[in-house]
Amino acid sequence: MMPTLPAPMIAVLRGFAPLFSPRVWRHAQVLLVGAILAPAQRTVAAALRVTGRAQGRQFHRYHRVLSRAEWSGLAVGRVLLGLLVAAFVPTGPLLFGIDETLERRRGKRIAAKGIYRDPVRSSRSHFVKASGLRWVCLMLLVPVPWAARTWALPVLTALAPSERYNRERGRRHKTLTDWARQLLLVARRWWPERAIVAVADSTYAALELLAACRAWRAPVTVVTRLRLDAALYDPAPPRRPRQTGRPRLKGARQPTLAAVAADPGAAWTALIVAHWYGGGPRIVEVASATAVWYHCGLPPVPLRWLLIRDPHGHFATQALLCTDPAADPAQILAWFVQRWQLEVTFEEARRHLGLETQRQWSEAAIRRTTPVLLGLFSLVTLLAHQRMQGSDDLVRQAAWYRKRQPTFADALALVRRELWQHQAFSMSPGDREMVQVPRAIVQCWTETLCYVA
Repeated sequence: MMPTLPAPMIAVLRGFAPLFSPRVWRHAQVLLVGAILAPAQRTVAAALRVTGRAQGRQFHRYHRVLSRAEWSGLAVGRVLLGLLVAAFVPTGPLLFGIDETLERRRGKRIAAKGIYRDPVRSSRSHFVKASGLRWVCLMLLVPVPWAARTWALPVLTALAPSERYNRERGRRHKTLTDWARQLLLVARRWWPERAIVAVADSTYAALELLAACRAWRAPVTVVTRLRLDAALYDPAPPRRPRQTGRPRLKGARQPTLAAVAADPGAAWTALIVAHWYGGGPRIVEVASATAVWYHCGLPPVPLRWLLIRDPHGHFATQALLCTDPAADPAQILAWFVQRWQLEVTFEEARRHLGLETQRQWSEAAIRRTTPVLLGLFSLVTLLAHQRMQGSDDLVRQAAWYRKRQPTFADALALVRRELWQHQAFSMSPGDREMVQVPRAIVQCWTETLCYVA
């Protein structure tokens, strides 16, 4: 263990040490501290410069931590998830969010890249393509008490190569739903005794995925969007005595959700959502019932559907599904609106942790660097958790802007400040002559360094 790190940071990192060899672990800690302190690009060179190792002759050993060293990202994710659960959700169901993001990368050496729709620059009427790597990320959605809202903390990230990449290498192509099923199955095996709920957008509203999550010994409840024209049916009637033939999979066809939404006689119930997509409370009207979603050749999935409309007409009527038919409609809606935090985490990782600025070329390093940077978001939150509780003076303030709750920028600045102010932090040797600097200037420098993106 590095003796130059603050004691709270050593206590958190101690759980990861057995996953690495002693030599690799020493180098990995340097890269970790460098990734936290470095501004702008998160390259290995930037990490070495900010930690005072720019003149070291053995710099290639730090590159090998990502490109050649033997360690398992899956094992690292398991330790990280255990720490997050113990700190934020020691009891109750585990709420996961799953989504994909595009890391824009170009170059001949980026073998797994593909051409995808750019979700940030595209709109419903304007399609923008981008070259890059597509990642599927599983995040733990937890209430952060000192932030007074839910945060999405990444725990597992998988590279989903393009179909052409797999075809050229003779590999079976895995769709986004295939990767989502594998990530959820890993989380289910790690926590078999806890109830697990997964929220996702319409990309993951696939019958194969929903049926697989229901078929596990300990099922995972999935909440996602549902098409208004989905084919919904009554449950299959019970078999009669001595009845022959294959068992029926479904009953009578139900009206489409679009027809239910247009029916003036439909029963709607008003609900108050405490945090509507990161904002304040909002009143919506819902209608809900149970059904069986079925498509020819695919397994039937019992579910509870939920229609949502705005009494003021500010957004179009939309539908959700939940694979637990007994779930409460208010709880389903409360679960789903937290999915927006996944987009917030992706944006914060790009702005403050240098996602998309790494420059690794080897395939092993590419597959490790992005999951590490996303996992760093969760680790920084964990490191700042103890200090942030009950400390209002840690939030950056200004005369023209009164910030009420800390954000990830404040959490990152707190961790950086702990590292910069730690007296035993080793930097490159220099002139030992003491120079007195006014405290106000030092504090200004410290704040600037801690908040630089």
